[in-house]
Amino acid sequence: MEPIYLDHAATTPMDEEVIQAMLPVYKENFGNPSSVHSFGRKGRQILDEARRIMALSIHANEKEITFTSGGTEADNLALLGTALANRHKGNHIITTKQEHHAVLHTAEELEGLGFEVTYLPVYENGQIAIEDVKAALTEQTILVSIMFVNNETGVIQPIKEIGELLKDHQAYFHTDAVQAYGLIDIDVKELGIDMLTVSSHKINGPKGIGFLYANENVMLKSLQHGGEQERKRRPGTENVAGAFGFQKAVELAMEHKTKRKEQYQAYKELFIRTLEENGVQFEVNGDIQVTIASIINISFPGTNVEALLANFDLDGIAASSGSACTAGSVEPSHVLTAMFGKDNPCTTNSVRFSFGIFNTEENVKEAANRVSRIVKRLTA
Repeated sequence: MEPIYLDHAATTPMDEEVIQAMLPVYKENFGNPSSVHSFGRKGRQILDEARRIMALSIHANEKEITFTSGGTEADNLALLGTALANRHKGNHIITTKQEHHAVLHTAEELEGLGFEVTYLPVYENGQIAIEDVKAALTEQTILVSIMFVNNETGVIQPIKEIGELLKDHQAYFHTDAVQAYGLIDIDVKELGIDMLTVSSHKINGPKGIGFLYANENVMLKSLQHGGEQERKRRPGTENVAGAFGFQKAVELAMEHKTKRKEQYQAYKELFIRTLEENGVQFEVNGDIQVTIASIINISFPGTNVEALLANFDLDGIAASSGSACTAGSVEPSHVLTAMFGKDNPCTTNSVRFSFGIFNTEENVKEAANRVSRIVKRLTA
């Protein structure tokens, strides 16, 4: 039985072109980018070019890109770094109840440091409301952190409207764009985004590297102490091979963005249509009209997520209960709880399916047929 991977929102397989691009760097470009000799200068050239490509992809300046170990570190640097550097201007932070734990747990840490955090509600369509952001803003607000696309439901948030709202406010605007990057056009200047988080392994690049875009006007305190790498924002010897692989993944993502978006949307529609044709009872969580092409979150009434995922796995289907960081947890989804309330059955009977470059119409349809058989068996 062919295993079918429908968990690309958790991580993506590395593109073969990325792997092949990285191999020579591992073998030949081992110099420390901080060294002044030719080996070091070559490493520096690779880093500089990667940084230029990342910046170009979001219409930023290359000096505004800080390489990190991934999305979590970038989120931490954005929240903690700006809060600590701007405490003299206020101590209030706004975020939402549906953020990735990299943001939520960092916000909790900031509360422990004396900052006041407002957690905005999320409605049944999966979005926050601009009115709530406006109502929460005070003269003490120094940071607003709202994800671009929710990692569990795939629902796109009103980022442009938030940027417009904050245009004349002192608060910095940060967005975790880990799930959006590569499928949605992003112009940080046009959208009014001050900081943006991206992770390589979500776009078929290597694990262990990401970046934080921070506008050159953002006051940001380093969270680590050491050398002066990354413009003193993130000390430590840089991951040159990772940056080169990340660059290749970005180039491929930008080149194939439109095609991939159309392809994933077709997979999503085929998956849903096949479930319907098989007579499966299900509901889509969140407004499907405002979801990213690659993600769908489905509630299967009369089931529980542990049994679903175990049976899917036995039948060769890889899916998720939501955030990869809480995979295997019996706790209800915090995202769906925020949307529907803690006692709603969908918080414990929903599965996220996410599509990527190694899916085909054939294996998506086959996956939907297998899922249909399992759901019918479990609800018989």
